[in-house]
Amino acid sequence: MVDERQLNRELSWLDFNRRVLSLAGEAGIPLLERVKFIAIASSNLDEFFQVRVAALHDQVAADIVTATPDGRTPLEQLAAITGVVREHISIQEDIVANQLRPLLGAEGIEILSWNELSELDQSYAVEIFQRRIFPVLTPLAVDPAHPFPYISNLALSIAAMVCDPETGERRFARLKIPTVFPRLVALSDGQRFVPVEQVIAAHLHTLFIGMVIEEWAVFRVTRNADLTVEDEEADDLLAAVELELRRRRFGRAVRLEVETSMSPEMLDVLQRELELGNDAVSFHRQLLDLTCLFSIHGLDRPTLKDAPWPPVTAGRIARAEESDRSLFSVIRERALMVHHPYESFGSSIEAFIDEAATDPRVQSIKMTLYRTSGDSPIARSLIRAAERGVQVAVLVELKARFDEATNATWARTLERAGVHVVYGVVGLKTHAKCVLVVRSDADGLRRYVHFGTGNYNSKTARVYEDIGFLTCDPAMGEDATQLFNHLTGYSRAHDYNSLIVAPHGLRSRLLQFIANEATYGSDGHITIKTNSIGDPEVIEALYAASQAGVRIDLLVRGICCLRAGVPGLSENIRVRCVLGRFLEHSRVYRFGHGGTDGAPAHFIGSADLMPRNLDRRVELLAPVEHPKHIAWLDQVISFYLAPDVVAFDMQSNDTWLRVGPTDSFAPHSQERMYHWVSERQVR
Repeated sequence: MVDERQLNRELSWLDFNRRVLSLAGEAGIPLLERVKFIAIASSNLDEFFQVRVAALHDQVAADIVTATPDGRTPLEQLAAITGVVREHISIQEDIVANQLRPLLGAEGIEILSWNELSELDQSYAVEIFQRRIFPVLTPLAVDPAHPFPYISNLALSIAAMVCDPETGERRFARLKIPTVFPRLVALSDGQRFVPVEQVIAAHLHTLFIGMVIEEWAVFRVTRNADLTVEDEEADDLLAAVELELRRRRFGRAVRLEVETSMSPEMLDVLQRELELGNDAVSFHRQLLDLTCLFSIHGLDRPTLKDAPWPPVTAGRIARAEESDRSLFSVIRERALMVHHPYESFGSSIEAFIDEAATDPRVQSIKMTLYRTSGDSPIARSLIRAAERGVQVAVLVELKARFDEATNATWARTLERAGVHVVYGVVGLKTHAKCVLVVRSDADGLRRYVHFGTGNYNSKTARVYEDIGFLTCDPAMGEDATQLFNHLTGYSRAHDYNSLIVAPHGLRSRLLQFIANEATYGSDGHITIKTNSIGDPEVIEALYAASQAGVRIDLLVRGICCLRAGVPGLSENIRVRCVLGRFLEHSRVYRFGHGGTDGAPAHFIGSADLMPRNLDRRVELLAPVEHPKHIAWLDQVISFYLAPDVVAFDMQSNDTWLRVGPTDSFAPHSQERMYHWVSERQVR
């Protein structure tokens, strides 16, 4: 029986992706940005099937019938997901066909089928096929001597039914479309494209010489791509992860995407060989795999994109650069808070680590790496520091989903450079974002610390909204030291001076803060900005606080299993989702009476309100106590909660209502934030 107090996690995530998809239909967003949101929604759905749907299939296969907090069994969740996803695909394809393609065509940007090409365009495409495509194609027929080929995860393929005109013998054949060339083949003007599968299909006769191509259609398979490593049982965690990465490509199939033109005969072959039922099949009228639209967004058409918002250098850092002062001297004066991407990640966090790597006074650098880019400047700085003799220790989280290969490569590279590389605490993911630099200042050793809400990734820092905090506060430095001793050594959890650390203290402290706020009744106020809320115990605590009269404002980008505004349950809880050009990623916790003598308490950190974050990860929240930093966080929250901005508000019937001006995507909280930050840098 479905529990009316909590919503299903998977269905809530699909609600989130529906909100992302809705941005593609916003007339106030530049055209190519709308195209980008289609690609993002498609990519999100791919990951959802590879991980979440795959996990539900595993549970069904294992005969698990345990219900989630909302009361659904794995089988019931899969059934609900199927219906929602089919509706999602229908909406997505309607937006592409009826809104975006006509608007793109008016701008001279077209995705054409082979039959829509002029004779001149076909000649141009034929040359590309003969020179670049044909040599790398491998047709695979299925017969007694040729078993059904392995279909790799997310690979685009052409299925064909091929007949020998002399014998009448028919064969099913599969042709994988390699990724060594673009999915959308640009024609001579660079603004019009033809899908590569259309080009290949027009030349199938050159691959099956003398045969009759009775029919062909495009399909794609999604497989279980979650990484399963029992680090308690692994003698060498890095080797175990690398082995699992090789095995990942052979995961069980969980979804089959096909064109609506595919015949029942060919579909039956695919379903039988992939062992997939009808519920696992999705039919598409538009292109399969709309992540290919990222390439359309990449066109050099600035008038069809967002006007750039170049990041600014934080004022105190800019003034230090002008006077040739080090970042260490800036932090010694007062703790520094930076807000990305409004304020530059490169001139703050990257510069801090780079300066630490080259400063002769620095004696050691320790940091956590959960996700980083393949060409990470930060990792390069760590290597330089190690090569000049600085003691460098890095915790590389090898199990960061879909970044395992990048992290494993960096782990090997860092080790070869002399960096002490560890992989964290057995049984836990290390999600906390922390850097500890020990420096021999003129007045003695001092610890400089960075705590952040986001990853040390130079690429995502340009589009992920995050907050970083740099300090040399002795208590926080001591806490960071204890944290790294726990992560790299062999010790029990420590009682920290000011940090709140999961999994041993975060849940209980958050519940204490919520319960304490409830004692203030209608004078109480809780504000939380996070990616997801799904922990049943925390949700029940927030319900209890709401029933005590506490005003609760939740800014939740993604999953929200809590119900908002329900009389008798959560009438004092408001939930808002902000989506825009930046991905909201920071976690901010504000308790109206959580500090000393009932003063407000503010925290930033890495933890969402999900069971995994509170119980199965190393997470941290750091207090924000300087009046200027508190004022900054309060201003951020006020921008997001303003009544006139574009946003999505959760309704008491669990739907999401798009609020703000209907004829524009402005005013938007991110735009207000950018202008406010920019103006503050003017001196």
